[in-house]
Amino acid sequence: MFCFSRNFLRRTILTTVTALSMTTVVAAQAATPASGLGQSWPNAPDVSANPHYHVYRFDRDGVAYIQVNDLQGKVRAAFGIAQSVPFALPMGVDTQNVTTTAGSSPTDLMQVVYQDNSMTVEAESQADGSVSITANAACQDPEHCTQNAIVVR
Repeated sequence: MFCFSRNFLRRTILTTVTALSMTTVVAAQAATPASGLGQSWPNAPDVSANPHYHVYRFDRDGVAYIQVNDLQGKVRAAFGIAQSVPFALPMGVDTQNVTTTAGSSPTDLMQVVYQDNSMTVEAESQADGSVSITANAACQDPEHCTQNAIVVR
């Protein structure tokens, strides 16, 4: 009986220590903020809605930043969205092919690469190897949304 209790106690302690250490690792990973905007492989989760792209989201001070990379990690474009208005960031190899709109819908040729409640990002490959990328804001309050500008009331 004494041997059974001793083994049971050891197993219980081992299981408890293992569970606590795993919880600590998960909590530490969840607490690490996303970083690396503009990098090929940033420290952020891949939130892509399309298997042909890597899309990363960063949030800071009420502004969401979306970065679109190709499968090789090349930064194609990046956007920000504040107060339901998207704006292009000056980064990526396709900055000349970036457009932002408020409230438009996707075209048949464009592929959705990211979508949430506030924005849809679409990409379309071009014949010259570039990618045309559009960020469409989902305007919840048309009185406060304008194209390519932030209206403060």
